[in-house]
Amino acid sequence: MLRLENVKKTFYPGTPNEKKALNGVSLHLEPGDFVTIIGSNGAGKSTLFNAIGGTFWLDSGSVYLDGKNITAWKDYRRAFDIGRLFQDTLKGTAPNMTIEENLALAYTRKAKKSLFAVSRRDRDFFRGLLQQLDLGLEDRLKAKVGQLSGGQRQAVSLLMCTIAEPKLLLLDEHTAALDPATAEKVLKITVDLVRNGHITTMMITHDIQAALAIGNRTIMMDDGQIILDISGKEREEMTVERLLTCYSEASKKKLANDRMLLR
Repeated sequence: MLRLENVKKTFYPGTPNEKKALNGVSLHLEPGDFVTIIGSNGAGKSTLFNAIGGTFWLDSGSVYLDGKNITAWKDYRRAFDIGRLFQDTLKGTAPNMTIEENLALAYTRKAKKSLFAVSRRDRDFFRGLLQQLDLGLEDRLKAKVGQLSGGQRQAVSLLMCTIAEPKLLLLDEHTAALDPATAEKVLKITVDLVRNGHITTMMITHDIQAALAIGNRTIMMDDGQIILDISGKEREEMTVERLLTCYSEASKKKLANDRMLLR
């Protein structure tokens, strides 16, 4: 489904601020994989998502999606096949537009119809999707997204990312800005949407427990490289303490606790 081959990206090359953000990253995801990604600040997690999403040109390497080489595709072209959700709850929506208008805008990627041609059938479809969230939004289609709470906005963003049935979903710490109770609810909605839609997904998280409990595979990044990739029985038996030990062994760095890894 997704294949990265020796992807490299250096920012500010040849200057005192030179940073090798991605240093020969290779990765292969099968259809339906749900991969959680952990690592310290500056490890290259979000840069990896930017490389997949086409935010910048790679220095070298290739990106394939569903068998197609998309390395030279612009970000807007990749957006038809790749959904992405950010930590900022307003980043994935148009706050001055209604819930219905936001969903309709996202739906154009699949339905290929005008934003303003929202039929009763479309509206019923949107209402049904919102009802699944169990947040009471199905009766607020005309409410502006900017008036919603952070958790409600993020849930709407999730629907916008998945409504067009993307081939790949990128979740960039999408619950980090929410309070614990709301984050837990949005995470449950995420898991349900991904499972029901059979969507290949990558999720960056600061929560090691969640990283080991959600999905079927966990990778750890450090200094622009993937230093750990676990799945199956090895992942099922992995503990936070053991994971920290694996990090120290792979990165040659010693950690006092998981906060040092995830801050």
